[in-house]
Amino acid sequence: MLKQDRWLLPEGIEEVFPEESAHIEYLRRKVLDLFATWGYRLVIPPFIEFLDSLLVGTGYDLDLETFKLIDQISGRMMGIRADMTPQVARIDARTASGDRPARLCYLGTVLHTQSDHLEKTRAPMQVGAELYGHAGKASDIEIIRLMLEMLAVMGIAEVHLDLGHVGIYRGLAQQAGLDAGQEAELFAILQRKDRTELLEFLEAARVAAVAAERLLALLDLNGPHAVLADARRCLGEAGEFVASALADLDAVAACLNRLFPALPVNFDLAELRGYHYQTGVVFAAFVPGYGREIARGGRYNEIGKVFGRARPATGFSADLRVLARLAGTDGDVAEVPAIFAPAVDDPDLHETIRNLRAAGRTVVQELPGQTENAQEMGCQSELRKLGLEWKVVGVDPR
Repeated sequence: MLKQDRWLLPEGIEEVFPEESAHIEYLRRKVLDLFATWGYRLVIPPFIEFLDSLLVGTGYDLDLETFKLIDQISGRMMGIRADMTPQVARIDARTASGDRPARLCYLGTVLHTQSDHLEKTRAPMQVGAELYGHAGKASDIEIIRLMLEMLAVMGIAEVHLDLGHVGIYRGLAQQAGLDAGQEAELFAILQRKDRTELLEFLEAARVAAVAAERLLALLDLNGPHAVLADARRCLGEAGEFVASALADLDAVAACLNRLFPALPVNFDLAELRGYHYQTGVVFAAFVPGYGREIARGGRYNEIGKVFGRARPATGFSADLRVLARLAGTDGDVAEVPAIFAPAVDDPDLHETIRNLRAAGRTVVQELPGQTENAQEMGCQSELRKLGLEWKVVGVDPR
């Protein structure tokens, strides 16, 4: 019983065994190589840092998701990263040269205090890319294209894209005269898409009839491209800010339709992923049979402000372990057949083994006193000395 207890891991913390690890590593290399071909440079933020630096400029939700502990050296509170996006924004703020665009990417484990309702893990392997220094629609489109390309190279098929725009909600909430607390409460109601609750809130907040009607309309503005025409009819008098946001969505969708004519695109104007720090177009990728998005992102122009550089920015992130489960394994590199070498202290044997490994071959050398033979060690061939040379020969199946 004691031994079994020592095998237990905390809830939501998992080990990854060799076969799955090999699959994840294969995809990790493919993704980072893809990012590099698009000009995105890898950064490695710290796993743990002072809490006031880690959470500055982030929302309350991220604070709740962050493990906290006391640094025994400085006595200051530290946090384990729950999201790498703010860290990468800080890196850009520190390293940006002038106003030219910067492309950064990252991949690493983050830690959450709680798991979500679908994924039980509390240690996602977050992968993402961020584009800083450009405020136009072209950078939003580039980031969405890169996300779709990442899913494609992994072999993830039947991807559906959801598009929204945080600016529409922000504009309508401002017109309704809501304070920060009411705006946050309304945000939560919209995520639940509860019409009755929304009506009760609007009445209690004494929102004017026209503004209330527009906020209620958000619940129904969900569907294919025709939704944007409906939105212009419902929200046409909502001001330039909302009109500009709708125009941005229309332009992004039109470009994506030209580039990916077979890509199903859905619009949801009440979907506010990352609302607390995102400012513009938001998007998410879905696949059939999985109950939530597999990748998501959006524009967040203000996140760098607290670091002294409020550069325009857009990006996306995903959990590589989720993607690895959804990805096919047909493209994975086949396991290299192993060669078994005897436990012989022979300089010629050592040189042969070194050359084989340098050529990418797997060589497992027998240990003194070992009783298992080549076949029992999973090797398909072995090194034998034939005359004056060591040669690779097949293992006798007997």
